[in-house]
Amino acid sequence: MTLFVVLAALMLGVALAFPLWPLLRSRDLMVTANAVDAKRLKALDDARSAGVIDDEEYAAKLATLSTPPASNPNPRSRRPAFLASLLVALLVPLGAIMLYQTKGEPAALDPTRMVAPAAPSAEDHGIDMDQAISGLVAKLKESPDNAEGWALLGRAYQSMGKFGESRDALKKAWQLMPDNHDLTVEYAQALALSTEGRRIAGEPRQLIEDVLKADPDHQRALWLIGISDYQAGDYNAAITAWNRLLPALPADSDIAESVRAQIADAQQLGGSVAAVAATPSTLATAKPVQQVSGAGPKLTVRVSLAPSLLARLDPSATLFVYARAESGPPMPLAIKRGPASGLPLTVVLDDAMGMLPNMKLSMFPKVVIGARISKSGDAGAQSGDLQVLSAAIDVNRKEPVDLVIDSVVP
Repeated sequence: MTLFVVLAALMLGVALAFPLWPLLRSRDLMVTANAVDAKRLKALDDARSAGVIDDEEYAAKLATLSTPPASNPNPRSRRPAFLASLLVALLVPLGAIMLYQTKGEPAALDPTRMVAPAAPSAEDHGIDMDQAISGLVAKLKESPDNAEGWALLGRAYQSMGKFGESRDALKKAWQLMPDNHDLTVEYAQALALSTEGRRIAGEPRQLIEDVLKADPDHQRALWLIGISDYQAGDYNAAITAWNRLLPALPADSDIAESVRAQIADAQQLGGSVAAVAATPSTLATAKPVQQVSGAGPKLTVRVSLAPSLLARLDPSATLFVYARAESGPPMPLAIKRGPASGLPLTVVLDDAMGMLPNMKLSMFPKVVIGARISKSGDAGAQSGDLQVLSAAIDVNRKEPVDLVIDSVVP
């Protein structure tokens, strides 16, 4: 910083020399000229007094002097040049400093900032999803009949895990294009994802069944109807649906292999329907399916109802006892359904009670156990349902978990 100040001062000095030198030099020349003229005037006066020259010659020589007698040296005559020099000396440095402060970068002189600029992150060049969604929402306000726009918005929300918003956006798209089978299935899936249980039942299943009536080979509908049957424990129906899907898939693709693995899982859980025959190329490339082991987690849960809520118990209501990951997807990893009239009761939750083949208790270290009495029979929490949630527990816990249903869903 000191070096900069010294260099700046030298540069200002050089800059000032250009305007100040002519001004100061003109002042000195004026003083010198005035002094010379004064001496010559005195000599002329002395010559005239001594009779060397007469008045006519005196007047002629006086006219040749640079400064007439009326403009003899006077301090006031030098004041404009001095003021001009002073203003230049003050204004030039002051102007330079002010210009640097406003247009320059003083902080650049800080040694702590003299580092290479950081490389821009990927986010700097990527698309901000929130901004993209805001822009899309604004456009849909101007064009509310844009079904493709609503569908795009629903998919964007779903990718962010905002399942309620995804459901609402896809519903608007579906209402605008009710005969579009792909959109109908997509809306049905969004409906299921927006419920706490993530179960494909009720309206979502009915929408998928309607699509399959019109288009029996709709691949996504077959996949989801199989998931719905699997969730309900109807493993034969799940295998049947997935068997219908398999021939439409490339035999040695990852998707077909995944479907075959889930068929094998449904068979191990009690399904007796055989899988469709595999082609030779499939047998050559297929990977062995991991067998379900009986040594997985088994959580014993004892459920009872608080005496203060006995008067609110509807014997015809449905009781759900479930386990979900402490941190992760909200979908239950294991769930048991039964009549609420059976309270108190004891259930065992294990891998065989998962809603999806690839979402099991054994995949997570800690889980939360919950119990809910649902008047509607739907696994999703609704106002007036009775429920309880445990603290996070180890998935391999051997001691029973005691749950007392003691709260009401607002």
